[in-house]
Amino acid sequence: MIAEFGEKRRVPINYDQIPEPFVQAILAAEDSRYFDHGGIDFKGLARAAFQLASTGRIKTGGSTITMQVARNYLLTLERTFIRKFKEIILSLQMEQQLSKKEILELYVNKIYLGNRAYGIQAAANVYYGRDIGQLTLAELAMIAGLPKAPSAYNPLANPPRALERRNWILARMQKLGYIDASQMTEAQQAPITAAYHGADIELYAPYIAEMVRSDLLSRFGESIYIDGFNAYTTIRSTDQQAANQAVVKGLMAYELRHGYRGAEQKWDASLTKPQYLDKLRQIPSYASLEPAVVLAVSDEKAEKQRAGLLLRNGEVVELDWDGISWARTFKSVNSRGPAPTHASQVLAAGDLVRVLMTDNGWVLRQIPRVQSALVSLSTKDGAVRALVGGFSFQQSKFNRVVQGTRQPGSNFKPFVYTAALASGFTPASIINDAPVVFEDKNLESSWRPENYSKEFFGPTRFREALYKSRNLVSIRILRTLGVKPTLDYIQRFGFDGARLPNNLSLALGSADVTPLELATGYAVFANGGYKVEPYWLERVTDRAGEELFKAQPLTVCEGCIYAPEVMAGEEQAESESEIVDLSLQGGEALTSLPLAPRIIDEQTAYLINNIMQDVIKRGTGRKAAKLGRNDLAGKTGTTNDLKDAWFSGFNRNLVASVWVGFDQPQTLGRSEFGSTAALPIWIDYMEQALQGEPEAPLIPPQGIVSVRIDPETGLLAYPGQKNAIFEVFRKEDVPTAAAVRQGVSTGQVSSEELF
Repeated sequence: MIAEFGEKRRVPINYDQIPEPFVQAILAAEDSRYFDHGGIDFKGLARAAFQLASTGRIKTGGSTITMQVARNYLLTLERTFIRKFKEIILSLQMEQQLSKKEILELYVNKIYLGNRAYGIQAAANVYYGRDIGQLTLAELAMIAGLPKAPSAYNPLANPPRALERRNWILARMQKLGYIDASQMTEAQQAPITAAYHGADIELYAPYIAEMVRSDLLSRFGESIYIDGFNAYTTIRSTDQQAANQAVVKGLMAYELRHGYRGAEQKWDASLTKPQYLDKLRQIPSYASLEPAVVLAVSDEKAEKQRAGLLLRNGEVVELDWDGISWARTFKSVNSRGPAPTHASQVLAAGDLVRVLMTDNGWVLRQIPRVQSALVSLSTKDGAVRALVGGFSFQQSKFNRVVQGTRQPGSNFKPFVYTAALASGFTPASIINDAPVVFEDKNLESSWRPENYSKEFFGPTRFREALYKSRNLVSIRILRTLGVKPTLDYIQRFGFDGARLPNNLSLALGSADVTPLELATGYAVFANGGYKVEPYWLERVTDRAGEELFKAQPLTVCEGCIYAPEVMAGEEQAESESEIVDLSLQGGEALTSLPLAPRIIDEQTAYLINNIMQDVIKRGTGRKAAKLGRNDLAGKTGTTNDLKDAWFSGFNRNLVASVWVGFDQPQTLGRSEFGSTAALPIWIDYMEQALQGEPEAPLIPPQGIVSVRIDPETGLLAYPGQKNAIFEVFRKEDVPTAAAVRQGVSTGQVSSEELF
């Protein structure tokens, strides 16, 4: 269970499930003569008529339980003579056609009892977390007191009035002979034990839950809130937990690198603990960060530097120096103050701060201003496995995975390079990494792009240019391909053409994309060239378990035939005991799932995947080598002025994209790149998501060969060349010329050998 939405919580029960003490309590509270009258209490009606005549309004109503059932099921709540007259007529008819038990059963299942609970079973679940048959006499009397005024007598919202109402009902029960004096006294002395018991949320996934709610609303309309639907997602709980932890850990690490901004608020240091608690309980928790107020701080001369803090639950905890000493003063994203030497340089009594429980105890932290998004998909059908739209849903409902369009920087280059591979470039193609000035009519002025390092490296192999993220090479490749043909090619990955720039800046990732769009595009590299569509709603059932919706995702199934009619026929044949083996027809498998279309050929998909593995083996994603896997590939991305940090990566079965940045774009700091801010989050997530999963090695398709080449020219290695490396090609693209022997060989074998 990840979320619950709805207007009403209702769990119908039959009369035999109603505890007798509750029947007695509700009669004492609402209608003590219920089993004796014929549906109408004439004394009560006379009293209501007198009120109407003297004041023009009906205050008490004089309604019996039967009359309340008639009103609740069939009439409006307006207080008029006409409605009261209809209520009387319907009650008389009801008493003729239904038994007293049937009417009371209708009543206890319909009445509103506060906190979206309709009916006594739902109320027992909400207020006590148990079924109605498991409640004590005092608890039953408390629920029996709610129908008259669910808000005024609510034990959560107004405990004193709820207690007064409960004890009055218990006294009435004793007066009517339902309980004796000792039972009454014992129940009246019982404390209020009511507390809110919502749905048992087992997994924190509020962003995906909101996406499901929105999806259901568009499919089924407002009925989703009242019809008792059950929605099942594609989320894997272990993956989601890993994603939650990775994002929080990554943003906390960013905060530690940039310094402490100080207390959230400063309260009067002379307040008492109860006064502090009243204020603390109004402060929400975000992610795993708890609010706390500083009670005392060590004197500068104290041997042990520490601080005493009060938590929202009333517990007093201690922060030792290890949990405080990181807090150098934040000056800017590029500057911090000196390291503190005393706790009093960081904290003062009355400071409202945030603390985090770690394996080493409580530590001082702060709510990040920077944000992040993470989404992972199955590469086979686009099923969303984990999704985190920000640091905390309680802090910000904005879902950066699907709503936040940002420039991806170099994270976008693989799409341009794939277009190049499909157009005749090879991993060994040589492109000059040299200064250039472009006069582009689509740009406002002359454009002088440069590499981040400000250096130029001359002739560079295609493979090396991507894993080392050389900007100038990427631009030259795009200029050779042509912007328009490249745009047409890239849009097949699912990107919105309206958000793709129609100029050479496309090569540097100046498009506006969402993390979900990037992850979907990267899935094509991972699965061998097939376009899948992301989805998160697996199926929907009604309250009886009948299926209302089942996803039919585009699915990668090489060599399969899409035959839903035949598969349906198979099911029918099996039901008639006429089993027919339809698993293979002419050597091809049948599937009832729509097939994902191939959008890039398998050789191109293999080549770009193989090159992107080098990003992790020897490029900007080298930190991911700590995962100890040989089936990973990906690409970092950092935008101008270091405003956005990205990493997207995958193996053949799972792809994930991570973004880090500010909601209002500003620099992350001069040391914050895709490899620094985003990649560690991706690593932490994938370490858990791929745990226990066997490696899925990249298998060369037919037509791919490995050849020894000269690393300087990309040509075939000459016989005996010592620094030759292996490179992969389409068979028809293998260089035909050999490099010319120059100088004296070093006799060393390059570490860049691929095989």
